[in-house]
Amino acid sequence: MSHWLPLSRVARLVGISRAALQEHIRSGALETFDGGVALDAVLRVFPDARLEDDSEFQRLEEIKRQAIWRPAHEETLPDRDVLASRLHRVGDEFAAAKVLLMHYDRVLGWLDVKLADLAERTPEADALRAWLADELAAAPPEADRGRTLLARETVMRVMSAHTRLEPSGHDFFVNGDDTVLEAALGAGVPVAYGCSNGTCGACRARLVSGEVRKVRPHDYTFSEADKAAGAFLMCCNTAVADSVVEASVEGCTSIPTQHIPAKVRAVEPLGDFMAALHLTTPRSQRLRFLSGQSVTLTAPDGSTADFPVASCPCEGREVTVHVRRDGGPFAAALDGLGRADTIVIDGPRGSLAFREDRARPVVFIGLDEGFAPLKSLIQHAMSLEFAEPMHLVWAAGAVGQYRDNLCRSWADAFDTFTYTPLAADNAQAAADAVVRAVDTPAGADVYAAGPAPFLEAVRAALVARGLPEDAWRA
Repeated sequence: MSHWLPLSRVARLVGISRAALQEHIRSGALETFDGGVALDAVLRVFPDARLEDDSEFQRLEEIKRQAIWRPAHEETLPDRDVLASRLHRVGDEFAAAKVLLMHYDRVLGWLDVKLADLAERTPEADALRAWLADELAAAPPEADRGRTLLARETVMRVMSAHTRLEPSGHDFFVNGDDTVLEAALGAGVPVAYGCSNGTCGACRARLVSGEVRKVRPHDYTFSEADKAAGAFLMCCNTAVADSVVEASVEGCTSIPTQHIPAKVRAVEPLGDFMAALHLTTPRSQRLRFLSGQSVTLTAPDGSTADFPVASCPCEGREVTVHVRRDGGPFAAALDGLGRADTIVIDGPRGSLAFREDRARPVVFIGLDEGFAPLKSLIQHAMSLEFAEPMHLVWAAGAVGQYRDNLCRSWADAFDTFTYTPLAADNAQAAADAVVRAVDTPAGADVYAAGPAPFLEAVRAALVARGLPEDAWRA
């Protein structure tokens, strides 16, 4: 019987990106079944994988951590009860495998005796007996590598549990002391939830297979029938073992408008013309939004302004917007803000959400501070381990590419990401430069952000070159 490994864990084990693994699947080199790959297929397709020395893989992982947000406790051990349960499961699997091997050993011993008896009457049986003995004595060439891979995979299963959502097909790892909800949101999966503290029941889900454990108390009650069907709250349970969970995933129209008082964490200068306003929401009122959506902010002096969210939904309670220092009332209010001042968030609005269900290359196009929603979209795609090529084309005038180093770090960390910065004096010049920089729009989805004249000029030019209307989002 083959040992099956989740795709995400295979990528970690052999030290390649999820995108590279998907290429092997698309080419037919790797066959998958129910989101998994057989161990013998992994050993066959990756004969040169350096399973003993993963220093290069660890170096790339560190670059990725610096390039995009990751949970601060990603590498920590789980709660001791969860850890004990996982170790108990590993022990049960080891015991079951040992009992099965003992049974196979008895069967092979019985077969040897039968062949010895048969050899007295049939010479061919003696040759078969000798062949069987030679085969049993000769370990397969990939045995050591298989043992190393299985040992590493066992450690991974103790440290984290792989969870797949149905029917959306999203998958992620539950690390450390994360609940299923925290792990899903941290991986960029927009699961439905409400209070996140066990009161409303909006994050109700059903366990299809695997095991979850309650790690936080909750007031929401389930009927006995619900419990028997596997119902649980994602905000109060963690995954003990690799699991399949039935849960709802939100879209732009299903997220309600929220009114949240947030605290100022920092006002970060971004050159002479821009600033990043970093906010932290209350523990019980995390902002629910999708990448590419916008909010209205109200400063302590009453000034308001609309901004696209520049942070990824995966960043938990942290919300960031990019503010142009244009002399307006809200921009002027930034100078008087300090830590712990309150900014009220109203939203979200908009439908420029990332469509990870479309397995197509993606082009992100922005002008000046239009980069802000693109940053959210790109980091969301990266948190989802989106496997298709992504190309960011960022045109800027006086404000410049104020997050240039971040964009270059993405290009360094992800072999599927490319970045093209462009200089432009006006919207039309920027549109012309962008269209020249986009090579194959017909095979890609395009996400664009910027002033209306710029967007219309780019859209018209790309559609004229063959871009389908449904591939344009702005």
